[in-house]
Amino acid sequence: MPKQKKRYICQECGYQALKWSGQCPGCDSWNTLVEEIINPKQEKKEQQVTANVNLETIDKIETKVEDRLTSNFQELDRVLGGGIVPGSLILIGGDPGIGKSTLLLQASYNISEEYDKVMYVTGEESRRQVKLRANRLEAISSSLYILAETNLLSVINSIKELNPDLVVIDSIQTIHNPNLDSAPGSVSQVRDATNRLMKLAKKDGIPVFVVGHVTKQGSIAGPKVLEHMVDTVLYFEGDRHRDYRILRAVKNRFGSTNEVGIFEMQQSGLEEVLNPSQAFIAERPEGVSGSVIIPCLEGSRPILIELQALASSANFGTPSRMTTGIDHKRVSLILAVLEKRLGLHLQNQDVYINIVGGFQVDEPAIDLGMAIAIVSSFRDVSVSEKLAVIGEVGLSGEVRAISQIEKRVKEASKLGFSQFIIPKSNLQGLSSAYQDLTINGVANVREVLDLILGGE
Repeated sequence: MPKQKKRYICQECGYQALKWSGQCPGCDSWNTLVEEIINPKQEKKEQQVTANVNLETIDKIETKVEDRLTSNFQELDRVLGGGIVPGSLILIGGDPGIGKSTLLLQASYNISEEYDKVMYVTGEESRRQVKLRANRLEAISSSLYILAETNLLSVINSIKELNPDLVVIDSIQTIHNPNLDSAPGSVSQVRDATNRLMKLAKKDGIPVFVVGHVTKQGSIAGPKVLEHMVDTVLYFEGDRHRDYRILRAVKNRFGSTNEVGIFEMQQSGLEEVLNPSQAFIAERPEGVSGSVIIPCLEGSRPILIELQALASSANFGTPSRMTTGIDHKRVSLILAVLEKRLGLHLQNQDVYINIVGGFQVDEPAIDLGMAIAIVSSFRDVSVSEKLAVIGEVGLSGEVRAISQIEKRVKEASKLGFSQFIIPKSNLQGLSSAYQDLTINGVANVREVLDLILGGE
């Protein structure tokens, strides 16, 4: 009898080792190497194949525009690039309880009502549990089929027999192939299940949604090859203790990765937020220092967010720096610029930065608004309620130009903002349609201080 082989595979990155160790050499994670037995019968022999007859020059390949499936969720369709492409494999990840299953069950119901059959495969819940959630979401349809199964071979056979318009796998970590000796959720099982579902989707033209668990660091659990195999990778973000949820694409072969979709969690399920700017600034306090409105750009859509800053005297020798929704290093950079270029003594101040609504912002256009919010809180002077601020701040204190200035100003003016502080080099990019607005162009942060606080 041939001897069985043992390998130790990292459950985080997929690194394979011949012996166990406490720390993975591939990703430096601790206690992630798990023993897996590989039977010789599973190792396929090398096959002799002839040249591929599909070899063809790119100019002779015929193409056609695929009709995408619409989910009746404008936010979801926007993130996917205009709808669901037939034959695509879509991976969606997010923290437990964030609403992944709720979103996909609602989308499955909408597609079953608009088109034909939809199969929802649940490996973590029973059929009755899914029915209870569907009753709450009012997502009951005679074309929505529920399959409570974890056997990969049974799932694939059921898909081939039903031939649905859409398949949802919730979740991929619970699906296992009984022909493999490794446990469900292991690297081998996840890789094999995803590979088989990908071949099925491409061959039969059936779009497949796959739910993936996330690690403590927030990335999708399993080897990185899992993200390379699928066509689209979506992340469902947000705070479980807040109502707003953000759907973001980090990979999309059929559209842009810059788009985001915004939802609000209600008792009856997820509802789209078609005007997120108004939602994020609806509860802005009046006459309070440290609050600034900044028009940010997420994909092709401008969104107004409220940035709050609080500067208070430090009780200990080392001041605290805490941020929510923005990179901590970016805040440290702006504080250093304010100290060096404006002479503000912030080294003995605790500084807290918060993006209201749980929104994550990573574009540099937020720099100038953050600087104004910090100075406003430090001097305890409030800024105008009709003011919106846009601009990137350099290390020498200069205010640099940002992209798509007219689109940002237009969105803010719709919501009643009539005063703007923008980079001076962006003034030429504005049309004459905004002459009724008070728009000040600044070249450095010193000019901003004179405008807002009267040069205090």
